[in-house]
Amino acid sequence: QVQLVESGGGLVQAGGSLRLSCAASVRTFSNYGMGWFRRAPGKKRDFVAAITWSSSSTIYADSVKGRFTISRDNVANTVYLQMNSLEPEDTAVYYCAATTITRGELPTTRGGEYDYWGQGTQVTVSS
Repeated sequence: QVQLVESGGGLVQAGGSLRLSCAASVRTFSNYGMGWFRRAPGKKRDFVAAITWSSSSTIYADSVKGRFTISRDNVANTVYLQMNSLEPEDTAVYYCAATTITRGELPTTRGGEYDYWGQGTQVTVSS
């Protein structure tokens, strides 16, 4: 069983930055690839970023590439999402998730392949 708790969301002006954290309560955090997803009001859940257990590979949605960075600390059992140059379109509830599935050398981007989810943290970007 994996419990995930996100933090770090809030209200920020366009162009600003936020750093989301996701703390995992699990015996062996390094068994899991980790991902971030988001759901904007009235829209479906979208993939944002993912990282393999060893941090050897990361993958990003085109909409956040070059602005967001995912990282993890397997000692602290935490995954991070550094978000820079935020835009109003980034407004959403952000969720972290854990998976044992990979796509070859890459982490999976498919939400259905993540087994555990956090409760989400709200990010609001004002224009």
